[in-house]
Amino acid sequence: MKKFPHRSGVPGFRFAGIAGGLKKNGDKDIGLILADAPCAAAAAFTKNIVKAAPVLIGRKRLRDGCAQAVLVNSGNANACTGSRGMRDAEASCAALARELGIRQGLVLPGSTGVIGVPLPVDKITSAVPRLVRAASPSGAADFCAAIMTTDTFPKIVALEDTVAGRPLRVCGIAKGAGMIMPNMATMLCYIVTDVAIDRKLLSAVLRQQVELTFNRITVDGDMSTNDTVLALASGKSKIDINKVNSITYNIFINILHEVMKRLATLIVKDGEGATKTLVIQVRNARTEGQAKQAAMTVANSPLVKTAFFGQDYNWGRIMAALGRSGAQFAMDRVDIFFNAIQSVKNGQGVERNIPKLQTVMKKGTIAITVDLKAGAQSCEVTTCDLSYDYVKINADYTT
Repeated sequence: MKKFPHRSGVPGFRFAGIAGGLKKNGDKDIGLILADAPCAAAAAFTKNIVKAAPVLIGRKRLRDGCAQAVLVNSGNANACTGSRGMRDAEASCAALARELGIRQGLVLPGSTGVIGVPLPVDKITSAVPRLVRAASPSGAADFCAAIMTTDTFPKIVALEDTVAGRPLRVCGIAKGAGMIMPNMATMLCYIVTDVAIDRKLLSAVLRQQVELTFNRITVDGDMSTNDTVLALASGKSKIDINKVNSITYNIFINILHEVMKRLATLIVKDGEGATKTLVIQVRNARTEGQAKQAAMTVANSPLVKTAFFGQDYNWGRIMAALGRSGAQFAMDRVDIFFNAIQSVKNGQGVERNIPKLQTVMKKGTIAITVDLKAGAQSCEVTTCDLSYDYVKINADYTT
């Protein structure tokens, strides 16, 4: 497995990103992914009861597991916009379908931005011809720029491996920095690959990997209305993935997992106002579910997150979070380590390590390992600290 330059493209796909006037600053805000032909498609969407119009339309159109184009805008979430929002999303898709000469049901919408504001559909539809003309195999960076909101850097991961002398490619593009919390992380993520895979199998492996990657990160404990992870497979490589647990299948799963894991980590690193990346590892829990409960509770604790921002090794906040997580354990058996330096042994502080812990707290990435000594299951969750800038960014988001 190795990186490949995303500008060299993934066979069967073109990308575009242009400025359509949705963002006040004039940045790119309309993106397109275009497949050469209808291809296998699968997605996982937000579990929030409040779902944006593009999510509702995407869920319906993906019932047959097939798509050819993805039309995404930033600057407006098209959420909580009622029947008008549905009509606007469908009108945008219809304009693209007409321009491409394809069936409207093969176009999937996506939106991100402010909730509750009508979509400026005229700006999108009028930009469609220019968007299609801009589509190129090397346009992933333009597409990425067009879907960003509060992101401070683009998130693109492109990996490949060789099967019988032929390259197998997977490229993932994501946006997300705030409102990050399973299920899934609040984000948009688009993954394209050149493998040949059955639509149902693609859906199964995507959902499996979402659980292992995007559902194990959090920035602020908030879940959005627009979460989407979409995968498209062109089949152009002629590499067949449909024999489960074959060598080829396992190669593909490993690449897909790595692409999604790296994107998930980039989202946390770009957490709004974040200064530290925190990796919460809970070990020896009674069940996997309890391990995840414990890890997520620690990761989402405002007191824990602000302590790390202030470089305060306040392990008592971690113990308190563990105690309310629902995981079952004996407090006098718990060990906690910061970057392998023990801060808690059998539920009590290790004072001799305080100078070392003070040094660890200055690091940009810190691994917090919790040993519950209650079973044999584990879980790892990645999060970030909570800073002054998070409040500043979100206090005036719409103004």
